[in-house]
Amino acid sequence: MESSNKTVAFLTLGCKVNTYETEAVEELLKGNGYNIGKFEEYADVYIVNTCTVTAMSDKKSRQMIRRTRKLNPSAVVVVMGCYSQKAPNELLAIEEVNLVLGTSNRKAILKEIEDISSDDKRIIVEDIMKIRDFEELEISEVRDRARALVKIQDGCDRFCSYCIIPFTRGPIRSRKLENIIEEVKRIVENGYKEVVLTGIHVASYGKDTGGISLIDVIEGIAKIDGLERIRTSSVEPLIITEEFVKRLGKIEEFCPHFHLSLQSGSDTVLSRMNRRYTSAEYKDAVQTIRKIFPFAAITTDVIVGFPEETDQEFQETYEFLQELKLYETHIFKYSPRNGTKAAEMPDQVAPSVKSHRSELLIKLNEKNKKDFEVLYLGQNADVLIETWENGYSVGHTKNYVKTGIKTEENLVNQVVACKISAISKDFVIAQKS
Repeated sequence: MESSNKTVAFLTLGCKVNTYETEAVEELLKGNGYNIGKFEEYADVYIVNTCTVTAMSDKKSRQMIRRTRKLNPSAVVVVMGCYSQKAPNELLAIEEVNLVLGTSNRKAILKEIEDISSDDKRIIVEDIMKIRDFEELEISEVRDRARALVKIQDGCDRFCSYCIIPFTRGPIRSRKLENIIEEVKRIVENGYKEVVLTGIHVASYGKDTGGISLIDVIEGIAKIDGLERIRTSSVEPLIITEEFVKRLGKIEEFCPHFHLSLQSGSDTVLSRMNRRYTSAEYKDAVQTIRKIFPFAAITTDVIVGFPEETDQEFQETYEFLQELKLYETHIFKYSPRNGTKAAEMPDQVAPSVKSHRSELLIKLNEKNKKDFEVLYLGQNADVLIETWENGYSVGHTKNYVKTGIKTEENLVNQVVACKISAISKDFVIAQKS
C-alpha cells in the first residue's frame, strides 16, 4: 500500500498509555505521507488500539473492529495493544483483521501496512516477557486536548491476582530522563501548558535502572520554561512518603491531584488481591498528602465482588471510603481474566451481589464528590480551559476539579484565574477574577 493520499483512522480503547501510543503512531504515519481521518468515516487503513483489562474491554474491542469493513470493505484493518498481545490468533481469526501487532515494536507498523493488502493476514507479536528496553515513541503535538500525555515507563512487576496486564506489558522498562525532557520541551514549544506523566506502573519508574525515580523526573521537567502544569497518572500508596510529598510541595508546577489506587478497604481482600499494602498504609498515604496539600483531590479505583468477598469485607471497604472522603471513586465490578490467580479462586461472587455493592458505592461516591466541591466554594483557582460550549469555557483546576466559567470568547488552552462560586450537575461554576 503506497502512502500517497492514503487515509488512516485510529480508535483507542483503554488507558492513557494506549492514548499516548496511538498519538505516537499517528504522528509517525502522518510524517510519512498519510492523511489522518476519523474512525467513523471512510479510510484506507483502520487501526484499533485494544484494551483487555476486563472481559467487557475485549468485547468492545471486537465490536469496534467489526465496524471497520462496513465503512470501507477494502480497507486494511490493524489491531494493536494489550488484547492483541494476549490473544493474537483470536483477533486474527476475526474476518476483518489483516494485521495484529502487540505492545512492542510499534514502529514496524509503517512498513507492515505498506506491504499488506486487505486480503492478507499477518501477526507481528513478540514475547513481551523477554523485552528489556523501553521502546521510544515520540510525540510533539496532540489532537483535541489542551494537555499532553508523556509516556515515561512501561511494564509491571506487581502481578496482582486479578490483573492480566503484567502478562501483556512485560517487565518494567523506564525511559531515559533526557528523552523525557526533550519530548516535554517539544510539546511546550508547540503551545501545550500541561503534561501528564503516564505509564503502566508509573511508581516503578527507575526501578530497573536505579539512581533516579519518579520525583526526579517531575523535578527535571519542572525546570522547562513555559511548562505550567505537571500531573502524574495513577500511583500506588507505598510511593507516598513524607520526603516524596515534601519535594512535590516545592514544585510550583505540580498539580495536587493524586489518583491513588485502592481496590479494596478490607485487608483480607487486599491480601487475596496481592496488593502489597494494608488499609492502614493507604490511610497514612492520604494523611501525608493532605498535610502538604490540604485541598488535594485524591481519586481512586475500587473493585467490588472480588472472589470470596463477604458482606463484612465489603462493609469494611464502604466504611473506609466513608471515613477518608476521597474526591472521586471509580467503581468496577470484578471481571475474571483467564490466566490470573483470581479467576481460579473458589466462591466467585454472584453478578446480582456485585451490582448491589456497586450501586451502594456509586451513591457514596456522589456524596463524597459533592462534599469535596462544597469545601471548594469560595476558593481561588486557576483553570486550564479545554473546551468552549454553551457559553462556558470549561476546564480543570490544578487539582482536577472540572470547572465552567461563563465567557463570551473562546479561551481554550488559556489558564484563567477565577473564584469558585457554585456547584452544578456537570461542573463547578466559577467567576473570572
